Amino acid sequence: MDDRGSGLIGTVAGVLVFLAFLLFAVQLLIGLYATSAATSAAFDGARIVAGRRSRPDDPAGSTRARAQAEDRMRAELGRFGSRVTFDWSASDDEMIALRVEGPTPRFLLPGLGRPLGLDRIDRTVRVRREVDR
Repeated sequence: MDDRGSGLIGTVAGVLVFLAFLLFAVQLLIGLYATSAATSAAFDGARIVAGRRSRPDDPAGSTRARAQAEDRMRAELGRFGSRVTFDWSASDDEMIALRVEGPTPRFLLPGLGRPLGLDRIDRTVRVRREVDR
């Protein structure tokens, strides 16, 4: 009996499994990096708004500070910044709350990331408003 070529199917299967694990690892690392970058940018943006030197009852100053913070956050996030949304609605007089939400960069097939929770970033940061005494 001739054994030539009998290991080909096992080798191909092994390479495909290895590539699948490698693709999953890349997706996981890119997702973790994007989540970390979005959280860092959100904290920086909330800190900018919390440290502004205008009166708390000045809506125009608050709107300007939020627009400035959003511009800086989008610049920090680069191309990814155009796909995220910023929600300031949970903020009050004492606390700045910023929610960042958006899709993660994807390397897996579209249906594979959703069950694993790797398809969206949803982070909320809270920073106390600075008050001069």
